[in-house]
Amino acid sequence: MDRIMDRPLIGVVMCHTLKEGHPTYVLHQKYLNAIMDAGGVAIALPHRPGLGEIIAHRTLPLLDGLLLPGSPSNIEPWRYAGTEQEAHADPGRDELALALIDRALALHLPLLAICRGMQELVVATGGVLHRQLPNEQIQHYADTDAPLEEQYAPAHHITLTPEGKLAHLLRGATSLQVNSLHQQGITETGPRLQAEAIAEDGVIEAVSVPNHPFAIGVQWHPEWRYQHSEASSQLFEAFIHACHHYRKEKRL
Repeated sequence: MDRIMDRPLIGVVMCHTLKEGHPTYVLHQKYLNAIMDAGGVAIALPHRPGLGEIIAHRTLPLLDGLLLPGSPSNIEPWRYAGTEQEAHADPGRDELALALIDRALALHLPLLAICRGMQELVVATGGVLHRQLPNEQIQHYADTDAPLEEQYAPAHHITLTPEGKLAHLLRGATSLQVNSLHQQGITETGPRLQAEAIAEDGVIEAVSVPNHPFAIGVQWHPEWRYQHSEASSQLFEAFIHACHHYRKEKRL
């Protein structure tokens, strides 16, 4: 049996919403389960506008890894040179996530970014988002009124970058069939990221940070029923393995 204190501590950013009129922080349990089943300990990170830098500065030295989950909200466009208003905004999450990413990359802290999280990674490193993907060749977003099994069902194929970081982590995989629940996507990755997977219509579905031990962003949701997907299980196992290594190096 492994020692509890040897398990890496993974911070997971929460989302802000209203529940029955009450301001509420939420985080889907599936993200936490995927972390804990892979051998990590998850800790939820709430946020508040104006405190992003302080929270990031105080929490990151305590963490061994960072997970940026998906969310119904979108990043405010002004953060990537947009001018439109965002109806589904979560400005406190924007502020905290971007501050966490900036410091995590500087510290070489392992980072796994999922869906909105990947978009945060793109914006934090100088990239630009497409606010509404075209619905011509592939429908990237699901019907939110459909049952969850339909929303998270495999939707399309992606091709992994040959000899890329993600292909290596997934033990030489060349393609995957993934779910798809995002209306926004990458227009420009920016200078600090490299593409790791592309959909058939050219939309970038995964990115990584070169010269970083583990900073991966994926546009799909590997946390959904990860137990039944070899690729999803491998991704979380590789993430937690990197967090273990970071923890050991930090303690030297």
